[in-house]
Amino acid sequence: MFNKLIATILPYLPKKFIWIFSRPYISGETIDDAMRVSSDLNNKGIKVTLDVLGEFIKTLEEAETNKKEYLDLIDITSKEGIDGNFSLKPTSFGLLIDKDICYDHIREIVGKAASVNNFIRIDMEDSPCTDLEIELFRKLRSEFPANVGLVIQAYLKRTMNDIISMLDLHSEAVPLSFRLCKGIYVEHVSIAFKKYEEINKHFLEDLEFLFKNKVHVGIATHDKALIEGAYELIEKYGVSKALYEFQMLYGVTPRLRESIVNNGHVMRVYVPFGKQWFGYSTRRLKENPRMATHIIKAIFYKG
Repeated sequence: MFNKLIATILPYLPKKFIWIFSRPYISGETIDDAMRVSSDLNNKGIKVTLDVLGEFIKTLEEAETNKKEYLDLIDITSKEGIDGNFSLKPTSFGLLIDKDICYDHIREIVGKAASVNNFIRIDMEDSPCTDLEIELFRKLRSEFPANVGLVIQAYLKRTMNDIISMLDLHSEAVPLSFRLCKGIYVEHVSIAFKKYEEINKHFLEDLEFLFKNKVHVGIATHDKALIEGAYELIEKYGVSKALYEFQMLYGVTPRLRESIVNNGHVMRVYVPFGKQWFGYSTRRLKENPRMATHIIKAIFYKG
């Protein structure tokens, strides 16, 4: 109840206050901020995936603006020699307003990335978007097989079936590429696992299935138990480093991240930026009220 109360109150507080807990996890408001953070991470041997904040837009004008920002981002990232790719949320391009316009925007972005031999990861959002985003991914994969991937969420009860249903797109020459995460959106118990042990069990089952089928996977977690489980599966199946990497959020568990890198595994960090950081931060808080306790502790700990 305390967490939910704090999560409800915080979005109404001044932005400067919200920035206190947001700034460790967001690179900044501009592309220059994202380039600075990405360069620092690259210098530590860490790859990045860049994300322009601004999902769940209200108008198609916003979709056009977001598209242009991604096209500029791809140009600048290539020019700066950043070792990184790009993540995007389809609702940033009007998925829930006009799915055809959304597809056209994202196709242009994926085409731009393909022209410089780069890659776009389509984020999976809440359950009303799942079928739409799989459909979007299928269409893009058919045209740009080496340049587009998808996020899958272990806590959804449908996920294993979704993976199996997409294996028709897979080949050893151009493997499917999934980012496997737990999932953060609040979903009904009828469609999502809720208990920590259940979610972890299905995460590792999904991961093992992907390894067995030689699908490329971004292992996106900060959970030590899942990381240890991933290590065991990598050793069990002799998984090539070309077929997996670990992925983490910017600013989260840096010591654990460093240990993974020191163990010789590829690491990629999700680097969000943009003027819509406030909406991103408050939405994440509403989606996961348990963050509230950590935020309050961090504010007082840092003085």
